[in-house]
Amino acid sequence: MRFFYLLLMFVLTATAVTAEPLPESDIPVRYKTVQISYEVNADGSYVNSNRWSATILKENALESFKSASVAFSTSVASGEVLEAYTLKKSGQRIDVPKSGYQVTVDNGYEDASPLYSDETTISVLFPDLAVGDTIVFSSRVTNREGMFPNQFSTVHVFSRFAAYENVAVEIVAPATMQLNRESFFMTEEQPVIKDGKQQLRWRYRNDSPEKWTPADNGISTVGGEPSLYVSTFKSYQEIVETYGARATPKAAVTERVKRLAAEITADGTTVEAQASSLYDWVNRNISYGGNCIGIGAVVPRDLDVVLDNKMGDCKDHATLLQALLAARGIESEQALINSGTLYQLPSVPVVEAVNHVINYIPSLNLFLDSTSQIIPFGMLPLNLGEKPVLLVSHYREGQKTPSTALGHEQFMKTTLRIREDGSATGTMNLQQKGFPAIATRAIMRDIPRSQEDFIAGKMLEAQGVHGSAAIQRDDAPDPQNMYKLSLSFDLQDFVVVGTATGLLVKPVAASSFPINMFMLNIYEPVPNRPHLCGGGVSVEEYEMEFPATMKILSIPKDVVLSDAFIDYTATYRKDANSLSIRRELIDKTSANICSPDYAAGYKKSLLGIVKDLKAQILIGD
Repeated sequence: MRFFYLLLMFVLTATAVTAEPLPESDIPVRYKTVQISYEVNADGSYVNSNRWSATILKENALESFKSASVAFSTSVASGEVLEAYTLKKSGQRIDVPKSGYQVTVDNGYEDASPLYSDETTISVLFPDLAVGDTIVFSSRVTNREGMFPNQFSTVHVFSRFAAYENVAVEIVAPATMQLNRESFFMTEEQPVIKDGKQQLRWRYRNDSPEKWTPADNGISTVGGEPSLYVSTFKSYQEIVETYGARATPKAAVTERVKRLAAEITADGTTVEAQASSLYDWVNRNISYGGNCIGIGAVVPRDLDVVLDNKMGDCKDHATLLQALLAARGIESEQALINSGTLYQLPSVPVVEAVNHVINYIPSLNLFLDSTSQIIPFGMLPLNLGEKPVLLVSHYREGQKTPSTALGHEQFMKTTLRIREDGSATGTMNLQQKGFPAIATRAIMRDIPRSQEDFIAGKMLEAQGVHGSAAIQRDDAPDPQNMYKLSLSFDLQDFVVVGTATGLLVKPVAASSFPINMFMLNIYEPVPNRPHLCGGGVSVEEYEMEFPATMKILSIPKDVVLSDAFIDYTATYRKDANSLSIRRELIDKTSANICSPDYAAGYKKSLLGIVKDLKAQILIGD
């Protein structure tokens, strides 16, 4: 259901350990009831029924709750809306009329099967909705087939920042079915065994939701929010074995795959060179397209389908790359991981905890994610660093991906020649490595030549500088770990003339990894929970030449700071009417996840360099 999806996205990105209560007058919506039930069969098929009602208390919540929907895969399930109505504040009930329903069916052309989705969505638009009204929505989906044979898994997460008066989750299953379960901040009732069935039930209420503050930002932690985990799987190893039973055969090397692999690696001699060429080909040629057809959510497509259409989801990417590597005699396997903000696995092995598939090459000890079109061979996306990863063929308990927090650098050199009228001309040369390079390349590769001067001007404006500029950029098309960019510019009113003035030392054009970027959140509250972090190096050099009509009256003092969190140096050298400046910040953070204590120390260190970054050169006539 739509509201559960929106709620889950919110909870995963912002949950709190402790917080003050939200004033009653500030609560936008109050959920009167949330009833979720499953009737599970021994083969893993099940019926899922949901009913919820919510009272709208603030006008700004009306837009988000004007509609509700239920979706299902047509080939393996059927669904229906049981109830949908607006209950006016006066007590009048207004049912959603037939004209208020919208049914969307993903289907193939004429008699052909759909390519990537057979999803049916039934949506309703609540009539005459106003503040003070209550909306009620009830739906049922009958799944004729489970995602995995004879298995069941579900996760429900609620928010401490939302008001609930009555939440009930119920699971009815065969008494012989082992349902492993764990809940947090929810009350589990005594199980009932009757007529060969077991009935499990949990309740939750939250009359006084907590008030969210920026300190509540952080990663999702198991047990950090009201939640329920239920699964028939005995271990995560069983999950990967069950997935692999249907996925691994799809990676069989065919003659077509063999020919393609030989063609791609024609110039490669080493294992690494060949693996890099194969990764680049899949990354560049196979676009991302979901698979929402029946059990396609957990079973890869046939490789011919992927190659014919040059499209596939994460499972298809991983399966194709595994087959291409095998065709060149390079052993690899698929691996399951969470692509969101979950950096630990629940103790109950739930399928929902691993929602993404990548590759692993043991001979290179290298993880690869070819679905990310901007990530070069040898690197992982930032959000996949230091996460639990489940190898499909050679499962190892406790294995994690390597950190993605290090190896990010930017070197910026700016030359400025100031004219007598206060305008200036000069250049900025940028060399980047790691994610700064990846980010800049991703932006620049989509800019047409005809728009370069316009974008260059916007790069100046982003720093509060005005003038004209021209770009010279690295045009290598494939994802790489390095990037170079140069800017030549002519600036207007760069220095105020006719009076003594201060000139702030800062980049004249925007970039992806300047020193002042590290300072963005130092005045925010220290996070009260683990949060995403990372390190890197940023260097800025400035060569300034002033006209004879201007005098450099004073320059900032040199700065040296070194502690467990950062190394920072700043040097200022005056030679006649020229000035050389060098600033270097080394962020020593080596982990993807940092604790609140680390954040407090890190913030203190960065506050120690604020004065230098705000220091000015004093110029006079």
